[in-house]
Amino acid sequence: MISDNIGIRRLKEKILELLKADDLTECFQDLSLLPARQVMNPLLSFLCHESELVRWHAITVTGFIMGNLADRDTESARVFMRRLMWSLNEESGGIGWGSPEAMAEIMACHAGLAEEYAPVFVSYLNPKGNFVEYDLLQRGVLWGLVRLAKSRPALVAGAAMHIGNYLESGDAVVRGLAAWAAGLLQTHGNHSKLRALLGDEAPLRVYFDGTFVQYRVLDLAEKGLALLSQ
Repeated sequence: MISDNIGIRRLKEKILELLKADDLTECFQDLSLLPARQVMNPLLSFLCHESELVRWHAITVTGFIMGNLADRDTESARVFMRRLMWSLNEESGGIGWGSPEAMAEIMACHAGLAEEYAPVFVSYLNPKGNFVEYDLLQRGVLWGLVRLAKSRPALVAGAAMHIGNYLESGDAVVRGLAAWAAGLLQTHGNHSKLRALLGDEAPLRVYFDGTFVQYRVLDLAEKGLALLSQ
């Protein structure tokens, strides 16, 4: 258990230790006992950690912690969401690694924040909106779209009109996640583009439901087409 008077450096070390575990149960239990504001900065820093496991666990835990915080102190949770949004703004001077995924995970965990911020999230996919141009960040936006399309599809239905562009991306992760999202959002107008991906053997690794899964783009195109046929 983490003491609430632990120093900042030791807190960060302890959170990192918890995030490295295969099972996040202890992490959820320990961090839920601390003031959410106390763990915000360490969690933000781990969104761009060199370890793939730590990064994704930080995203998962961020959703859990901020979802709980929003039930008690909505404005503080909004402040955190705005920090993530700012990191994706060119004026921030940063890159925003992990921010789209964290935003989506928070919205998946809290209905109120989802209703408030889903339109902003959809705008990251819109070439005429707050479009995210960098391929590596687009991966995060498309992952977040899949996350929300599975948990709160009505709130991201507006993204359906933009999916076709991503099915033709030069980045395999973006193409694969877009194919999955196209099926989840029932974008029947992209049927031919999905079929065109059935020969795409480019690999991608996706984290979902606490597990890393290896796919090929064609696997997710098949998943998308299967969802369209339901």
